[in-house]
Amino acid sequence: MHPLPIETAVVDECRALAADISGGVQRFIDAHTTVSIERTVLRAYGVDGADADGVPLVNTCVDRYLAAGGLGHGIAWWLGRALARGAANPQEAAEVLAYGSEVDDGSVGATREELLAALAPYTDAALERLDRARDKRLADRTRLGTGPTPWKYVIVATGNIYDDADQARAAAQAGADIIAVIRSTAQSLIDYVPYGATTEGFGGTWATQENFKIVRQALDDEQERLGRYLMQVNYSSGLCMPEIAYLGAVERLDMLLNDAMYGILFRDINPRRTLCDQYFSRRVIARAGIIINPGEDNYLTTADAVDSAHTVIASQFINEAFAKRAGLPDEQMGLGHAFEIDKSIEDSLLMEIAQAQLVRQIFPRHPIKWMPATKHKSGDIFWSHRVDGLYDLVGVATEQSIELLGMMTESIHTPLLQDRFAAIKGADYVFNAARHLSDEIIWNPEGRVVARARQVLDEARVLLREVQKEGMFSAIARGAFADVKRPENGGRGLGGVVEKSTAYVNPILQALEADHV
Repeated sequence: MHPLPIETAVVDECRALAADISGGVQRFIDAHTTVSIERTVLRAYGVDGADADGVPLVNTCVDRYLAAGGLGHGIAWWLGRALARGAANPQEAAEVLAYGSEVDDGSVGATREELLAALAPYTDAALERLDRARDKRLADRTRLGTGPTPWKYVIVATGNIYDDADQARAAAQAGADIIAVIRSTAQSLIDYVPYGATTEGFGGTWATQENFKIVRQALDDEQERLGRYLMQVNYSSGLCMPEIAYLGAVERLDMLLNDAMYGILFRDINPRRTLCDQYFSRRVIARAGIIINPGEDNYLTTADAVDSAHTVIASQFINEAFAKRAGLPDEQMGLGHAFEIDKSIEDSLLMEIAQAQLVRQIFPRHPIKWMPATKHKSGDIFWSHRVDGLYDLVGVATEQSIELLGMMTESIHTPLLQDRFAAIKGADYVFNAARHLSDEIIWNPEGRVVARARQVLDEARVLLREVQKEGMFSAIARGAFADVKRPENGGRGLGGVVEKSTAYVNPILQALEADHV
């Protein structure tokens, strides 16, 4: 692939600005925890189950200590004290914390050293569980191999996890490389993870540990039949972002939709909550070897794709900076962008090529996720299918890594099985017919593609300078991204953000941070 003639100094400045922006936020992150982070700690220690009303034990436990004012110590502090007092294991200790007659006030009992010693073997077991899942995934992937990039990514979403598993098999048989079970509508807004397998969901299927396991088992079986590794995706976002990251990791998911700002902008989740949660979730994801898919592509569903293309690039730099602070290597940062320019605009295809090539070139080692047109589609399925063909062509010509296939009925209803089949077969044709097209392209330094790429990059630099000057929270509040304004003290989940005390204990996070200092 021949590179665009863009100034590397501008790219370097953008990266430095993003690092400084993320550093300001990191100081807040390091001083705070959240209810979802603390629930993840309990899950990592093996705490499981729900009460008769379906309330997970981890929620009951954390909520009780939040109400008592003790969560600033970290739930591991209280769990370790219960273990030191004689609880047989973390499950029993959590049940005492959740349902015991009295809330531990910390006045007497185990010292810090004693509670840490009581937690130590369970901390080791939690990390070993992550490592076993990672090693199994890598072994299967190495043994079976994957298809050539761009990997073909499709979505299944019936609401019934057993039907989803069947559709995942069908998609794989048709040639899909990656299968995502889209999450049930509004699950990101509930502050707990449902328990067990589910057979009803609106607009998708509930993300639960058991549902992850059911789909993974189906793909494990199918990949042996097909002789190629199949990748599984779900959503690690919303109010339970860290918990889903851990559950997805131990059930061997390959990719998780995990973004530093998506929940803030598109689900009105409090900025403080989301930015704390993304850090812990990405620490888990880094250890697990999972690829993240951020959601910058969504910016262009609410803002104009021509005028606001630079906000996508700026956000990609910021997401990269946050991911690096959480220990993620480039190879696990699947930054997102989309084919969303109005198709009626003259030379819209050239502008799409410029954006796609610019992203690919700035982030050369990242498994970039390339999204199809959704905003400028219509009920004309034949025209829609033609648009998706052009999208596939740009994807292979600019060497995208992950291509979420466009569906001819995308703007009409949830795509049917035959729509997915047509999308996969269309992509197969284009990818094969133009497999080495990128090797043949040399960019005209005075042409439209280069001019557009330089313009977008320079505008991204200007935006990053503004954000660096005013701070991330202020920039989000004024609508710098996606034309959506979200104040620092607004949105859902703020009550679940807690300042850490000087006695804060979280051996899981400490161990994850030790991986990448």
